[in-house]
Amino acid sequence: MAKCCVCGKGVTFGQNVSHSNRKTNRTWKPNIRKVKAVVDGTHCTVSV
Repeated sequence: MAKCCVCGKGVTFGQNVSHSNRKTNRTWKPNIRKVKAVVDGTHCTVSV
């Protein structure tokens, strides 16, 4: 999965917990978008 180039945010793992306390695995995905930016004077695409 992609990571943010600015803050390094990536996928987080955890569990869904139901009312009866059953637990199932799940993931939270970051809202990563590819944007065009100027880095060191050159135009490039970065994940933010």
